[in-house]
Amino acid sequence: MELNLAHAERKQIYSLLCGLIAPRPIAWITSLNSAGQLDAAPFSAFNYVGMDPPIVAVGIANKPGPDPVAKQTAQNIRSTGEFVVNVVNEAVAETMNFTAIDFPPEIKLLKIAALKTEPSLIVKVPRLAAAPASLECREVMTLEIGRNRIVLGQVVGIHVKDEFIDPTGHYIRAEQLHAIGRMNGLGAYVKTRDAFLQIPRVTYADWQLEAQKTKASEGAP
Repeated sequence: MELNLAHAERKQIYSLLCGLIAPRPIAWITSLNSAGQLDAAPFSAFNYVGMDPPIVAVGIANKPGPDPVAKQTAQNIRSTGEFVVNVVNEAVAETMNFTAIDFPPEIKLLKIAALKTEPSLIVKVPRLAAAPASLECREVMTLEIGRNRIVLGQVVGIHVKDEFIDPTGHYIRAEQLHAIGRMNGLGAYVKTRDAFLQIPRVTYADWQLEAQKTKASEGAP
């Protein structure tokens, strides 16, 4: 199929992009409102986009409706300038999905979900104790493009449970972390358990050497 998005419906665009740009990591974000009430919500329009300084980006669409009203997470980040990205693995997947329910703001979501928190190292926003890892972030800027709010955050602190750290260096034992990814449509996720494959990076020098060997084996001058 071929599709000019200028003539496509929003739902059609959403369905196609979510199906093609997948799997996506999940940012399970904790944030505080101006009154100090803690909220948790998952977002899959998420990734790191820079290392010096370390920057992550999260796409948070506005609430449904004709008016450009920001979701609670976006409002909290603009209000306090801080948030925490909690990593999602199989162990916390069901609870993460529960926090996607659009509860009224007066409902204490974390209490209903039986989610315990731990103090963060630098930011005021607590992290989720059950998460295998958490990234403490400070808002760099929020870009408003149409009905999208793209939050850029600088990572200022990292927490990782010891069992997921390789003792030989600062490497994540990804094969044991068992992170999950977001796929197309509501309720569609993918596991990483027993799904890793290794494709070694090839340097230019390696490529040259292999090219020379190929020429020699073919008898090329």
